Amino acid sequence: MIFPTPEEYTVLVLSLKVGLLCVVISLPFAVLLGWVLARKNFRGKLILDGLCHLPLVLPPVVVGYLLLLLLGRRGFLGQILNDWFGLQIAFTWRGAVLAAAVVGFPLMLRAVRLAIESVDPRLERAARTLGANPLRAFFSITLRLAAPGVLVGSLLAFARSLGEFGATITFVSNIAGETRTLPLAIFTYINQPDGEAAAARLVLLSIILSLGALIASEAIARKMKT
Repeated sequence: MIFPTPEEYTVLVLSLKVGLLCVVISLPFAVLLGWVLARKNFRGKLILDGLCHLPLVLPPVVVGYLLLLLLGRRGFLGQILNDWFGLQIAFTWRGAVLAAAVVGFPLMLRAVRLAIESVDPRLERAARTLGANPLRAFFSITLRLAAPGVLVGSLLAFARSLGEFGATITFVSNIAGETRTLPLAIFTYINQPDGEAAAARLVLLSIILSLGALIASEAIARKMKT
């Protein structure tokens, strides 16, 4: 069978949902921290920079375990969210989004920071001398000129979310229809009898989606240089 089955289609839709929400959640923080790291000098900047990029070098399982300790039902924040708001993060699709966002955030942040650093700060100062307040100068000058880099970072984070496995399976497990994204579904199928065909279809879908995001980000990066 060439086309995905309904179960595989559910996996694909969930993976795209997780990837898109991952980008939406991460983007405001990436822009804010990217601007802070690019424009400000302060004590502890290196520590903040290291903490922001820590998920990039930590084993994903460690990231998932830390999220579980913090946001699990018995975790400090997890218990508050569950008792006060009836909101559960661990072992839900929301947790899958959060895990993907944490792991993919350093890639987005780095692209955003480099894009903001490439904008001449004298343009911001010129806008302010013409009457623009700092917030307006940021949105009309800095963010507008850095937009290609922001888009590149978003695409990289999206592509990274499609391949996230360790943090996801540790934090939200492998629940069919709830947290089973493409990597988890592939892992499930290759451990089932006669699951090779389904795994192969999902592998092909993963390659197409990830390659498309990477090609798009590379094309945008090249346009930035011209």
